[in-house]
Amino acid sequence: MGCTDSPRAKQNPTVKMFQPSRQQVLRLYKHLIRYGNHLKLTDKNYFLGRVRYEFRDSRGLTNPTEIEFNYKRGETLLKKGRIL
Repeated sequence: MGCTDSPRAKQNPTVKMFQPSRQQVLRLYKHLIRYGNHLKLTDKNYFLGRVRYEFRDSRGLTNPTEIEFNYKRGETLLKKGRIL
């Protein structure tokens, strides 16, 4: 029995995962690096290293849920100015 046979899938067929494009991910990376270069009260080198590490570590993700979670985590950091 596949996912499409479940009662939930029949109730809400419009549920769709957000899959950011490569261009969107690269734009997020660029914005996070720029944000890190303007930090005043945080160690810039730590922040920039952490951003690079997270992107490098997440490069091989194939699960759409994990990709969406990581992308939204980066967007939230930019919008709110803090890490969740």
